[in-house]
Amino acid sequence: MCTYNTYIHIYRILLFTCLTRRKDHQMQEKLIEKHLVLAVKKREGLALKFVSPGMSGVPDRLILFPGRRLAFIEVKAPGEQMRPLQKKRKKQLEALGFNVYCLDDTKMIEGMLDEICTTRIPEIR
Repeated sequence: MCTYNTYIHIYRILLFTCLTRRKDHQMQEKLIEKHLVLAVKKREGLALKFVSPGMSGVPDRLILFPGRRLAFIEVKAPGEQMRPLQKKRKKQLEALGFNVYCLDDTKMIEGMLDEICTTRIPEIR
């Protein structure tokens, strides 16, 4: 039979494991985001941190390149998916004609940026 102290010890181990995994995911996400920002700068673009105080679930970064080329990017830790609210915001932005990407691997960065830079922009009238 387990004593109270045994339960406390098991709880602490589980809590530590959970917090460690969470920090690891946050670190991986920040590393991917850092790679994205550097890759955009190499191409003479801007990777602006996008925050909208009145609206939750917006993508993390607004990517801007010369020639009116832009996209929104949601950065995730490897294997993570967008939350339902983030998927809703993605659909809203796409309905307005913007490209929205979900990035969870540094290997995806160059391909995404190539696509953003080569997307045809309609003429303004």
